[in-house]
Amino acid sequence: MHHIYGLLLLAALSLPFGLASAAEDAWPGRGWPTATPEQAGLDAARLAEARDYALTGSGSGCVVRGGKLVMTWGDQAVIYDLKSTTKSFGATALGVALADGKVKSVHDRAIDYHPKLGVEPASNLKTGWLKKITLFHLATQTAGFEKPGGYGKLLFEPGTAWSYSDAGPNWLAECLTLAYRRDLNDLMFERVFTPLGITPKDLRWRKNAYRPAQIDGIERREFGAGIHANVNAMARVGLLYLRGGRWRDKQILPAEFVRAASATPKELVDLKVVGPTGQKPPAPPHYGLLWWNNADGAIARLPRDAYWSWGLYDSVILVVPSLDLVVARAGKSFPRKNQTDHEALARFVEPLAMSAKARKSEPQPQQAAAAGLPPPSPVIAGIDWAPAGTIVRQARGSDNWPITWADDDAQYTAYGDGAGFDAPRPPHKLSLGLAKIVGPADGFRAENILSPTGQGQGDGPRGFKACGMVCIKGVLYMFVRNADRRGRKATLAWSADYARTWTWADWTFDEIGYPAAINYGKDYAGAPDAHVYILSPDTPSAYAAGDRVVLLRAPIDKLTRRNAWEYFAGLDAAGKCKWSVKHTDRSGVLEIKNGCNRLAVTYDAPLKRYLMTMRSRSARDAGGREHFSILDAPQPWGPWTTVFSTDKWDTDPGEAQHLPAKWMSADGLTVHLVFSGGDSFSVRKGMIRIRD
Repeated sequence: MHHIYGLLLLAALSLPFGLASAAEDAWPGRGWPTATPEQAGLDAARLAEARDYALTGSGSGCVVRGGKLVMTWGDQAVIYDLKSTTKSFGATALGVALADGKVKSVHDRAIDYHPKLGVEPASNLKTGWLKKITLFHLATQTAGFEKPGGYGKLLFEPGTAWSYSDAGPNWLAECLTLAYRRDLNDLMFERVFTPLGITPKDLRWRKNAYRPAQIDGIERREFGAGIHANVNAMARVGLLYLRGGRWRDKQILPAEFVRAASATPKELVDLKVVGPTGQKPPAPPHYGLLWWNNADGAIARLPRDAYWSWGLYDSVILVVPSLDLVVARAGKSFPRKNQTDHEALARFVEPLAMSAKARKSEPQPQQAAAAGLPPPSPVIAGIDWAPAGTIVRQARGSDNWPITWADDDAQYTAYGDGAGFDAPRPPHKLSLGLAKIVGPADGFRAENILSPTGQGQGDGPRGFKACGMVCIKGVLYMFVRNADRRGRKATLAWSADYARTWTWADWTFDEIGYPAAINYGKDYAGAPDAHVYILSPDTPSAYAAGDRVVLLRAPIDKLTRRNAWEYFAGLDAAGKCKWSVKHTDRSGVLEIKNGCNRLAVTYDAPLKRYLMTMRSRSARDAGGREHFSILDAPQPWGPWTTVFSTDKWDTDPGEAQHLPAKWMSADGLTVHLVFSGGDSFSVRKGMIRIRD
């Protein structure tokens, strides 16, 4: 985790790559755009259940989905003492400091910013621990300071335990005050609150209640508590985090910081809890950088990507990225009786999550059969797609997007019939253009690669277009369709300098028209053997749907030779693969009557499943309605089964879809679909559900 906060990150954030577009997102102005629960895809009865429970502690609240206000209760303008929700505002100030370079890394020693850190009391000097405290410790409740917000004692060596404290965050506030040499209230209004539309009528930050009013002549603020705000201001801060630190077209917080703040650092997971707060359930597995989270599933019916601020009297800013949901609530405490704090909170947040379940799709046997698809997967129950409003779109006017993960940790892709990303712009529309993608799915940066030997012109079937890419030992290989300039046949090109110059094969695949290379991990890591595997519809056309998919392979060191490629020819009596150089010996690995067209395959290593995206035009629909499916298999030759299928998605799936290996989570359950819907580089998050 250290590296993401260093100078390299901050330098990378200034690279001249395009940032994710905010054009289709809804944003508040003076007021919020509104939607009914039905329009927002929410269950009104569940919302009412959450609201009514919140009102057992009176107060105010609001529910925002997709940037639109769906429900409110109480006076939206009244100011509440948010108590420890202030800590999450403090985390926001830390993110600003990282973006500004005032803080180089959260793992910097705190004493380097604040020479008098931890003193008073003088007894802390005797521990020898003060020089070990980092900003990370202060932001994760692992510095060791006791609870009160004044000058408290150190209870343990930094990083060895977790203890809920106001003193630790207050020391962090002083570190940032000294780094900027200015009042943090002024800084936050300038850099965050005012851009978000939050005024002094919406939010005020009281003077320090536990320590002298000033430090080095500068107003001293608290992070432990101290902010008073209305739920409108709270929801705007929540939306800033939901959108990855971006507000309209401005990146206010580094996206990497938002991800880190909302997740549990590995350093916390196994720590013991010191003190009464956070004992039931143990807090460390669900605490981030001054934000609480549900990473360990402590709240059963709340998605694990949910995170929230939490203060005395149950002031809460809830953010659930997978549901595109922000909720703000303040007032008096929820009734506890014999409940733990988490149990009391769950009664509020679980109905909210249940009202806003992300789009689910699980193929039923009869549905799969009706579409001519294989039976449902025995391993994967389905995929829950993030709301359509969360889709990131770039490179408008371009499509295709085969993508691979190279040895330099970047991804390389190819576009068609457009000009690609914002810069550098090609002089004219290209049938085949190239681009580089850097960073994570929710904060990537992209730039075109202008390559005279790789790019080309020609509309539709008359132009070369990439249909598959793979990187092996630092060499990019690109499979290209329309080799005969009439929409048929395919060929191969390769580049040893990251897509700047290309060498083209002097031969073609005459029998197949859409070869897509199977992608594994970074630079082909995790491949099962020394071969490259490609799949294609069993037709020389890239535009007509075939009845089945065929599989080919070639040794890695010979894949540029046409005679090295051999077809999968079925299984022998022992269940072993047969291979043949003869096209006439080929055997299908997947059959979908008139349903095999544009495809891509990636190996999901943690799940040990190959995932295939498949788009086809339905023969039953003369208008060419597009069907989009995801299938899985334990081996490239099958048996393939159905994970997801739709002929009416909630957005245009486009000409092709891909599941990049780089954008799969460590457990293989979170994926990101890259697709050309709306003739764009479109990215949508999906959560895989495993069968019980």
